[in-house]
Amino acid sequence: MARTSTVTRTSSSKGQDLTDAIRKKAYELYEKRGKKPGHALDDWLEAERIIKQRTF
Repeated sequence: MARTSTVTRTSSSKGQDLTDAIRKKAYELYEKRGKKPGHALDDWLEAERIIKQRTF
């Protein structure tokens, strides 16, 4: 019998809102750069920094 793993999402709606805001900003950064691939992590980290700076 194959063993499967399930992940239970325990984040609050506020945490999900934060993730959604970061995702949206990261995509905006991607678009601003001309949709050139290869910088997804950089976009995510920059978006995270921008959104968290606004939030806190």
